[in-house]
Amino acid sequence: MNDVLAMILAGGQGDRLSILSEQRAKPAVIFGGQYRIIDFALSNCANSQISEVAVLTQYRPRSLVNHIGAGRPWGLDTLDARVQILQPYLGREDMDWYHGTADAVYQNLYMVEESRAREILILAGDHVYSTSYRNMIAYHRTQAADVTVAVYSVPREEAHRYGVLDLDEAGRVMDWEEKPANPRSPWISMGIYVFNKDVLVEALQADAEDPSSRRDFGHDIIPAIYRTHRVFGYQYQEYWRDVGTVQSYWDANMDLTQPYPELELNAPERKIRTSRLTAPPARFGSESRVHSALVSAGARIDGTVERSVVSPFAIVEEGAVVRDSIIHHGTVIGRGARVDRAILDKEVVVGPGAWIGYGDGDTPNEERPDIVNTGITIVGKRVRVPGGLRIGRNVIIGPGVDEELRGLGELAAGATVMPTQMPLHLFV
Repeated sequence: MNDVLAMILAGGQGDRLSILSEQRAKPAVIFGGQYRIIDFALSNCANSQISEVAVLTQYRPRSLVNHIGAGRPWGLDTLDARVQILQPYLGREDMDWYHGTADAVYQNLYMVEESRAREILILAGDHVYSTSYRNMIAYHRTQAADVTVAVYSVPREEAHRYGVLDLDEAGRVMDWEEKPANPRSPWISMGIYVFNKDVLVEALQADAEDPSSRRDFGHDIIPAIYRTHRVFGYQYQEYWRDVGTVQSYWDANMDLTQPYPELELNAPERKIRTSRLTAPPARFGSESRVHSALVSAGARIDGTVERSVVSPFAIVEEGAVVRDSIIHHGTVIGRGARVDRAILDKEVVVGPGAWIGYGDGDTPNEERPDIVNTGITIVGKRVRVPGGLRIGRNVIIGPGVDEELRGLGELAAGATVMPTQMPLHLFV
């Protein structure tokens, strides 16, 4: 599909993922053991034969840029296919930090105008799903639409977190409310849009001249256009998750541990690709016990792993137990340690006999009760947890914490521990 330009919005800070996205862009967060969240949008483009892809970055893009590289894993490094990383920078009259999703595209409007694309596909870089965009684009063309919005049906009680649409019998958008308190419809916007090129250019230019605009597709562009243009909703029926919160990120990882997961990572025509180091096979010791788990290549399991996702080169030593948890690259769970309903970032060391996630989850985090309140404890990259230390639920331990935990016997539920000084090597 060389007449479609895909633009992936990957610049948001992702505050609701707590310390997981504190030092990296949210789409660069590890998912499913060996992937990054951005891999899903990139792989979907590759599997749809979309040959022109732009990734719009802003917040701490280093690990994201390093991961994407020249785009080889997705076949986007050839004469006929390419990926471009577009970053804002100061010093040019028409360039500034992005002020919203629409503004990010507007500041790169030159690329849209110069492209040979017939349609512009706008994607979010922080969603987990496997699809072919060819079906949505075919629907857009069949309906002679100016804009098509991918929509997904959710329970009414959850719809208030999204843009909510009303569709008529033909699928045309008749009403739109952004994050309404009392949703009237179960159909939500997935943040995926197909625009006719000229319609997008016109809409973004008009929005840029509106001083009251938030420069956002959901808040401003779609609500301003659906009454005057042909805007349709493409009803997506397959697995899709917005992993923008700690709980939704944990849930989506746990979905992969089911006996027959809805999300197929290695389907022949929809394989999710990633840029990763070659790792040896996972190793399971004679005393290991693994149930309903996703264990990546290079991991070593000598203890017990249940309903968990384990990344490459992670180690679970003898007598250690990991349950309902997400363990990132190179993390070591020491002998006799327990990790229960927790997310451990890269290269964490859990000392022998330590217990992460003990007790109940009724006490929310004291500093961020809005995002850490469901019993999940989060440990930042390269933290060293002393042997024997008990850490309660809804705890946040910032990247690089070491000395701050020494001498403690217990860290109560809801506590937050941040490093007194952030080491420079953590900014990767």
